[in-house]
Amino acid sequence: MAIAQRGLKAHVAGGGKVINGWCSIPSPITAETLARQGFDSITVDLQHGLIDYQAAVTMLQAIQGQNVPALCRVPWNEPGIIGKVLDAGFVGVICPMINTREEAERFASACRYAPRGARSFGPVRAMAVHGADYAETAQEFIATYAMIETAQALSNLDAILDVPEIDGVYIGPSDLGLSLGCKPTLMPEDKRVIDAIETIRSKVKAAGKTAGIHCGSGEMVRDVLDGGFDLATLLNDLRLFTNGVSADLAVARAARAPKRQATY
Repeated sequence: MAIAQRGLKAHVAGGGKVINGWCSIPSPITAETLARQGFDSITVDLQHGLIDYQAAVTMLQAIQGQNVPALCRVPWNEPGIIGKVLDAGFVGVICPMINTREEAERFASACRYAPRGARSFGPVRAMAVHGADYAETAQEFIATYAMIETAQALSNLDAILDVPEIDGVYIGPSDLGLSLGCKPTLMPEDKRVIDAIETIRSKVKAAGKTAGIHCGSGEMVRDVLDGGFDLATLLNDLRLFTNGVSADLAVARAARAPKRQATY
């Protein structure tokens, strides 16, 4: 069943799972195409992708045209860009490199209106998309996901989860691996990284919050969701495109088995 535009948090709170798509290519066409594939949500990446703010807005329009909830990963924990992506109409924010309680508080405050935060009021597009009561309803349906991706964040996880306006955590396995002295990869095999991921997941769920993670394969997405995560991202659009092209090109270049008749 499709998740309503503003229903991502409620879906997870009710025990639902989320397979998340990820946009790094600055194109409303690829964003729209990804949104048509059956993902439960789509994230537009302003941190490591090639997307600027204006491109993100046009991509958001394309995604919302398919009635898929749209999240945004912002470049950094900075209230200006956080406010702008929310004013554009995104229903949640993933914020990188949240390492302390204070950083989590600043991030959460930028996503909430007073008295729960310090977000400036001016939902230039969001009110048109989400309704005239946006000032009230946004306080509840906007999702705030702090990225836990360093050893420092791991050591401060309890304090970060104690921030009331943080709705959940999103694990970046590559940076987490680097911080722990391991190879950066979306498919970790080192026990130190695997144990850290499980520690984060268990603490997040014990706190009654959403546990999300970026994954390097469809199999990993399936496994982490079965293992207790709420949200899992399948690679990104560029990686999926590259994987598909590489696989078919390899078939096209492969030597045909002897005595096999051509088929079309």
